[in-house]
Amino acid sequence: MTYATIICTKKDHISYITLNQPETDNIINQQLVQELEDICYGINRDDDIYVVVITGAVDGAFCGGSELELNGVGTKYNVAAALASIDRPVIAAINGDATGQGLELALSCDIRLASDKAKFGFSQVASGLIPMDGGTQRLPRIVGRGKALELILTAETINAEEALAIGLVSQVVPQEDLATEVEALAWNIASKAPIALRFIKEAVNKGMDLTLEQGLRLEGDLYFLLHTTADRTEGIKAFLEKRPPRFKGK
Repeated sequence: MTYATIICTKKDHISYITLNQPETDNIINQQLVQELEDICYGINRDDDIYVVVITGAVDGAFCGGSELELNGVGTKYNVAAALASIDRPVIAAINGDATGQGLELALSCDIRLASDKAKFGFSQVASGLIPMDGGTQRLPRIVGRGKALELILTAETINAEEALAIGLVSQVVPQEDLATEVEALAWNIASKAPIALRFIKEAVNKGMDLTLEQGLRLEGDLYFLLHTTADRTEGIKAFLEKRPPRFKGK
């Protein structure tokens, strides 16, 4: 399907979501929200997709916020919730500034790689607002309570190296190498058993809100469920036959 604000392609079990409004730094508007929700819904129903990558169409801008933050118009957009609903691993290739709701979008991903030119920040408080798409909840879970409060309360912008130092992103690479690094990571993950990938994401994400005992029980349940899959049998055969496994997500 063709979209007005997003380019969506699929290759080698990887779905690529590219925000494609470079003239506005990929500002979130109602149309982008609707299109992203539709794409995320489709991904969760496509067994041929193992990994998802989201990025911006033009270097220098990942996502610069939303219409509401910049113009004070529009409704509350829950775009990050759509991305967070994907049950496959999601990688953010942050190829430029991720600010305001654009940062909230990045926080809803599982792994974040950033260009060395990228900048990050929540500016909402300077306009009398607060992050409204998960920023106050996801940021402290990733960087810790104190650093999250500092970033949100001061409305300061940080560069990629500081984002790496506080754990906001897992890698910082030169702008020209970002696409290659992200693709290599996505291929690496996509070569693994797809059901196991989904179970790992479920165990980690749900376990964050459980007691240790409850989380261990969830992990054990998912582990035993994997023994009923054809991919588990294929993994054993491949190991014994000393060849790469051919997983099918079954």
